[in-house]
Amino acid sequence: MNHTEPTADFVSPSDRWQQQEREYARITQDVLLANKAALFDALAAAGITMVLVNFDGCGDSGQIERVEAKTGGDDCALPDVEIETAAARWGSATIGRRTQPVREAIETIVYDILSQSHDGWENNDGAYGDFTFDVSERTITLDYNERHMESDYSQHVL
Repeated sequence: MNHTEPTADFVSPSDRWQQQEREYARITQDVLLANKAALFDALAAAGITMVLVNFDGCGDSGQIERVEAKTGGDDCALPDVEIETAAARWGSATIGRRTQPVREAIETIVYDILSQSHDGWENNDGAYGDFTFDVSERTITLDYNERHMESDYSQHVL
């Protein structure tokens, strides 16, 4: 029987995948921080103090339902400017870049956060919620609600 032991340099496919996953998670976090900074700079320059985003999903599809911008307590329009955003690529250390309107950048950030924190939010019974972009605090708050269908069954033979 010819049996060879793995060498010290051997990395199993599972370990390699986990390393790639950790690296991708690190890069996506860096990308999110950069995208937040670019977005908050553009919103602050336009005098916007808050952006509210509502999302809903189920049955294997999900979407952003509403995006509202506020100056103080008053509704206002999003600025008609474009910003550069970054995107992580699975299995690559290369970060993609693109220029997009502020509204699309907001949607990109929302979908990225949902993917990172609640992957599959749109599947089965789905989830819904709100994002609050607080420009002065430069924070994004996610209020997330996941739906669960419940079923109780009993059978009695007497």
